[in-house]
Amino acid sequence: MTSHISEVEKAEQELIEQEFQALLADYLNSNHRKKTEIIERAFRFAEEAHRGIRRQSGEPYILHPIAVARIVSREIGLGSTSICAALLHDVVEDTEYTVEDIENLFGHKIAMIVSGLTKISGGIFGDQASAQAENFRKLLLTMSEDIRVILIKMADRLHNMRTLGSLTPSKQYKIAGETLYIYAPLAHRLGLFAIKTELEDLSFKYEHPDAYNDIMQKIADTEDNRRAIYEKFSAPILEKLHGMGLSFEMKARIKSVYSIWCKMQNKNIPFEEVYDLYAVRIIFDPLKEDDEKKECWNIYSVITDIYKMHPDRIRDWVSRPKANGYQALHVTVMGPDGNWIEVQIRSRKMDDIAERGFAAHWKYKVGHTEEESELDIWIKTIKEILENPEPNALDFLDTIKLNLFASEIFVFTPKGELKTLPTDATALDFAFTLHSDMGYHCIAAKVNHKLVPISQKLQSGDQVEILTSKSQSPKPEWINFITTAKAKTRLIAALRKERRQVALKGEELYRTFLQENGLDDSLRNIDKLLNHYKIDKKETLFYRLGANEITLNDNTKKIFKDKGQNVFMKYLRMPFGGSHKSNASDKKRENPATKIDRKTTYILQDDGIEKNYRIASCCNPIPGDDVLGYINEHEQVIVHKRSCPVAMRLKSSFGSRLVSTQWADNIIEAFPVTIEITGIDKVGILNQITRIISDELAVNIRRLNIETEHGLFKGTLSVLVHNIKDVERMCENIKKISEVKSAIRIVN
Repeated sequence: MTSHISEVEKAEQELIEQEFQALLADYLNSNHRKKTEIIERAFRFAEEAHRGIRRQSGEPYILHPIAVARIVSREIGLGSTSICAALLHDVVEDTEYTVEDIENLFGHKIAMIVSGLTKISGGIFGDQASAQAENFRKLLLTMSEDIRVILIKMADRLHNMRTLGSLTPSKQYKIAGETLYIYAPLAHRLGLFAIKTELEDLSFKYEHPDAYNDIMQKIADTEDNRRAIYEKFSAPILEKLHGMGLSFEMKARIKSVYSIWCKMQNKNIPFEEVYDLYAVRIIFDPLKEDDEKKECWNIYSVITDIYKMHPDRIRDWVSRPKANGYQALHVTVMGPDGNWIEVQIRSRKMDDIAERGFAAHWKYKVGHTEEESELDIWIKTIKEILENPEPNALDFLDTIKLNLFASEIFVFTPKGELKTLPTDATALDFAFTLHSDMGYHCIAAKVNHKLVPISQKLQSGDQVEILTSKSQSPKPEWINFITTAKAKTRLIAALRKERRQVALKGEELYRTFLQENGLDDSLRNIDKLLNHYKIDKKETLFYRLGANEITLNDNTKKIFKDKGQNVFMKYLRMPFGGSHKSNASDKKRENPATKIDRKTTYILQDDGIEKNYRIASCCNPIPGDDVLGYINEHEQVIVHKRSCPVAMRLKSSFGSRLVSTQWADNIIEAFPVTIEITGIDKVGILNQITRIISDELAVNIRRLNIETEHGLFKGTLSVLVHNIKDVERMCENIKKISEVKSAIRIVN
């Protein structure tokens, strides 16, 4: 037995050494200074510190830091300091060693990065939403001190996602959910395109395995056809570019599985109708670096001489790069098969930065560059948001996300200064971008010398002048048309300050009323007022009193004599995601429920008398949908679609309350679904549709609305079904009618 164990240990030691040598090879192949001695020391130290510790998959723990360090070196392109920090990133969290020990052995820089990573260890998010927001603030603060902290954290998350299979399904949903909610947008904002794409695809793979496998299979099945189209499309371009004497490569890049699925969901179309499945990329080596922009346009001319260009789909990120450093020239042309094909034109340097973000840019930098200053601006914005964070954790995260996934437009001040704003930004957003006081006192704007309201959406190239008035003050309705995180944070802070002053006045009125009527300042009395006015918080009550929306008078005295049940407080205790109507299950809540095992898969059952789940009204899942369970405070399982936006927030905030769920085969309940039907209008089409549903499929129609216009019709059909197969069969049968062009299920 002993010899067997030693053989296993020997094999593991060989594997560890082999992986470390592969890391050194990655580093030596980069163009960083070759400081292998400190990397070797960091590895030996981490190996000793983690000796005997194993991951949940059973492999030695040290393989994880090595894998993270390899991603940091090979895929992000960082140097020895970051590689050492990656090797040591879990030492302080998991062992007896301290940050001071790391500093004494490896110096201040490495210790500070390890310290930043330790502050946000165990994943960004804790079990509670408040802990989640606090940890996220720490992440952003450490990021603003040294960007390498977040880059290494990205590598850590990527490796965790690559090895997610060893965890329980509920943990997989939690980690995949927060990855899609926070890490993928962060990777996008930092220009880590390859990592962002892989994080999205891996999250999708664990959240919707059947859909993932289905799309992968269809991509494989259509590969030969795509290759034939690409060869036909590329042949005349290759001939022309070779004739110019260019050094370049040209390749077709397929859309990611996740982006294909998103397009199918957003447009309600099958895989076969996703026509822009791939883009063609041309990567060239410029003869002179100063000429790379000119060469992009030369290649563009060659392509548009051969193929007809789509006039609205040219994207010039060469002259003005994206805020995350991305540079390329995109043009969409009509291919020989009659479909639009996007061509992305990049120099080798542009391609490196596009795939690996700012880290790659450092490799090329000479002094302070434009792209780096854009990153500095973004980090400064994040710092400003941190100064006035939302008290509600989820609102705080949503505010941050406004800045993460935004596409950009470029707007000019009256003096010609260029400002970057997210798409859909308004004149009010622009005012806050210039200065907070301008935002607070903004009354209108002039866009291209024409007077417009502050809610006016801006377009790239607009010249904007902000008009202000000292008498203007922030209004609550502004929140409906601002899009930037800075504007939202500043507005909420100003409204909160103003609201506090009004609430203080209201509290004073309340106390005076109590004194004048000989009433005590008890929780019981304030509860009676809250109950009567259907208000959930005393702060809201005081605000409404201060704003004269509620008046305390002689009639109010009757409220304090009412000894009835506080119905509203009961309403407040209702579980998240459930109905607020009283029903038989309310009685069960009075007794503590049996605790549900989060580690096993929870079977959703319904025997016709009682069911052990509740359907979330936000997404209305039905048997056959990919679902997960959220366990509320009464140990009741609320069932959400895994793709539901509310479920997304739950996954990233309440991971410990999630449970993997599976539908039982014998669900009796009938579920409402809505099907959208479009097609060519003709006499009798409605009869054909209803006959198929009622007679052939024996399904009860709850509601049917059809509108016709210019010979076309569009209708929505509400029916009760037992599972997703019923829906698929219904859609297939309806589509057999020759005039029907589409029949798809839409969200209720």
